[in-house]
Amino acid sequence: MAPDEQQLIRQIQVDGSHDAFRVLVELYMKQAYNVAYGYVNDHDDAEDIAQESFVRVFRSIRSFRGDAEFGTWLYRIVSNLAMNHIRRHKHSVARETRTFEKAAEQSVSHSDAIERQEMQEGIERALHELPTLQRATVILRHIQGLSTRQVGDILRCSEGTVKTHLHRGLKKLKSKLQDLRES
Repeated sequence: MAPDEQQLIRQIQVDGSHDAFRVLVELYMKQAYNVAYGYVNDHDDAEDIAQESFVRVFRSIRSFRGDAEFGTWLYRIVSNLAMNHIRRHKHSVARETRTFEKAAEQSVSHSDAIERQEMQEGIERALHELPTLQRATVILRHIQGLSTRQVGDILRCSEGTVKTHLHRGLKKLKSKLQDLRES
């Protein structure tokens, strides 16, 4: 945790500083939104989940001891809210794969763009079809770029369990994408 981040957290915990909390939200809102969107694949729902995460952070930050990094603690809250949302709403879940650079898209033909869009949708469907924990580990590890330790902290499981879910998820994803390529 960066010293400035520690200072912000201390100001919030001790003084209830709304200004310090606003700065913390500005630092982490994009990442919280991206994690939520990775689960729910809906902009409005992801925004709601990210906002609710920060409401929960504000309510419980006095109990934050700093055993884990603040970002890991926040991602756990976001992930839990997102998974609860999925269970409640049985909402379609996927994560948009990385978009192509604007210049590259301008240079491809219309049919190539349609083909890429279909491929992206196929990847999203394949990701959505993974079991929840496998999907979560793939999203957090490969899309969000977190370490296996951080993913384990967020999902409250061992690194070995994370690696198992990741291996199985990627294997299933590869198989589903191979089927997509053949069709």
